[in-house]
Amino acid sequence: MSLSRRRFLHHAGAVAAGAALRPAASKALPALLKPPRLKPGDTVGIVAPAGAVYEAETVREAAAHMEALGLRVKLGAHVLDQHGYLAGTDEARAADLNAMFADPDVRGILGLRGGWGCARILPLIDYDRVRADPKVVFGFSDITALLLALYVHAGLVTLHGPTGVSTWNAFTVSHFRRVAFDAEAPTLRIPDRLENGWPPPRVVPINPGTARGRLAGGNLSVLAALVGTPYLPDWDGHILFLEDIGEDIYRIDRMLTHLRLAGVLSAISGFIFGQCSDCEPGTDGDSLTLGEVFADHLGPLGIPAWYGSMIGHIRDKFTVPVGIEAEIDATAGTIRLLEAAVQ
Repeated sequence: MSLSRRRFLHHAGAVAAGAALRPAASKALPALLKPPRLKPGDTVGIVAPAGAVYEAETVREAAAHMEALGLRVKLGAHVLDQHGYLAGTDEARAADLNAMFADPDVRGILGLRGGWGCARILPLIDYDRVRADPKVVFGFSDITALLLALYVHAGLVTLHGPTGVSTWNAFTVSHFRRVAFDAEAPTLRIPDRLENGWPPPRVVPINPGTARGRLAGGNLSVLAALVGTPYLPDWDGHILFLEDIGEDIYRIDRMLTHLRLAGVLSAISGFIFGQCSDCEPGTDGDSLTLGEVFADHLGPLGIPAWYGSMIGHIRDKFTVPVGIEAEIDATAGTIRLLEAAVQ
């Protein structure tokens, strides 16, 4: 066999193998489905689809946050279950989520905390039931897996926003209300000054310019682990937003390399990185900076990209819808929502 023939067969085999990994992930999305907006007096179901919650007080505090918004609360039957580091068995956690979607009185679903575990229950979710009665689903961190799966398999617009254990301060509450209650399409812009007097994050452009596309993303570690599964969208034309916490910079580099090699970064129309809280160079000597890592991966693509947005494991955070059209300005560091996320 000639060398050119071997190269051709090797290339063809690699393409076929890659295609076999991605059929479900690249399928056409269902028709986009926006849930009804939240209203005072509505009931929100609190579930724990990921990490274990070890104190009942944590649940009470999350309920108090919802009640302060004028909402009623219904707790999942298994929110205080424990199965090692998980909030109960996969079947129990999925049952709570499916029960909230089946309950016509429940109009929103709050993920109590992140940690790990959402990806384990994705095959157990009743996506037909989700489409039959769409609800406002919100959270972040490990809840990323749930938000993306509901978008991909039910077409549901979800909200990357605070979890039950987040700091529900005035900034965070204001942005959540505007998106989830008031059905606004605001421009998410870093303020000149935060209410506590702390300096706001600094916008750092990677590539200047503006771009439009559907927003999708979340926690980098969680999203990267879903590559090759049927729970990520076809990224063509999407704007990818990411954040992370507690990762050495070389790990951020490794995960972005994974996204690049999987074809995610070459498909998107724009890129936003929020905050990488407690992300350090590591202890083994020389390191790239985060800025250098972003420049290496995003710079050659030429798409509008920046980092420093108020997305992530931080006190003051935006609520960013997954699935709706937006326009980003990588020089100004703004995210302009082009439509409401709720009806």
